[in-house]
Amino acid sequence: MRTHVTNFDLRLRRRSLLGYTFGTAAYALIIVVLYPAFKSSTSLNDLVKSSSTAAALFGITGSITSPAGWLNANLYGNFLPLIMLLITIGYGASSLAGQDEEGTLSLAATLPMSRRRILGEKVVALVVQAFVLAVANMACMFVGRGFQLTIPFAHLLGATVGVALLGVDFGLAAMALGSWTGSRGAALGVASSLAAASYLVSSLAPVIHWMHPARFASLFYWSVGDAQLSRGLNVGSLGVLVAVGACSFALALWAFNRLDLH
Repeated sequence: MRTHVTNFDLRLRRRSLLGYTFGTAAYALIIVVLYPAFKSSTSLNDLVKSSSTAAALFGITGSITSPAGWLNANLYGNFLPLIMLLITIGYGASSLAGQDEEGTLSLAATLPMSRRRILGEKVVALVVQAFVLAVANMACMFVGRGFQLTIPFAHLLGATVGVALLGVDFGLAAMALGSWTGSRGAALGVASSLAAASYLVSSLAPVIHWMHPARFASLFYWSVGDAQLSRGLNVGSLGVLVAVGACSFALALWAFNRLDLH
């Protein structure tokens, strides 16, 4: 099966994807290499405990000197999801609304394929970008075995899938918003705001009592905010992330079918 739209979009995004992937992987390797210097630091744990709310803002929970706590505090709880969302929301906003504003989406629509097929190929491009970034960072974690940083493979795989699906879900939301509004800027702004709110709810819910029930409404909680590096990604969390993605795809398809192309 030929995937003209997928290949075209991936070619357009290859430089940014490679740049983000190599840059994030380099940062991940630094985090791994630095771990032995902080492994026995009781003062670092005391600092986190003394300022739990500030620590929560950065996604830090539990012992920061444990392997899972170290990676969560420095990579999986904040930095990696941020880079992931920069890639996926950016692509989601530009893949439909952005290309429509540029006048190139109408050219794709002249191909002998349905709008469902066009959207499906763009979703494939979105998924490829998300998993390339996530898997590249997971590969860097295997170096940690030589630096006393050991995470069970199943837990690491679960966290990797979780952060990738987080990106896919928000990327699909940006696609849906772009198709609905016809504006790349609106899709980018609204999707980014939703992601920021989701992060804050997941981060602050453990330390602010009245926010605790709201954590279930946060995609960050289901993907990286429920100790996935310590316990793995459970079936319930995976189901929520997949279900949200499916709903976002359905909304994007509904809106795309009604979008007047320029």
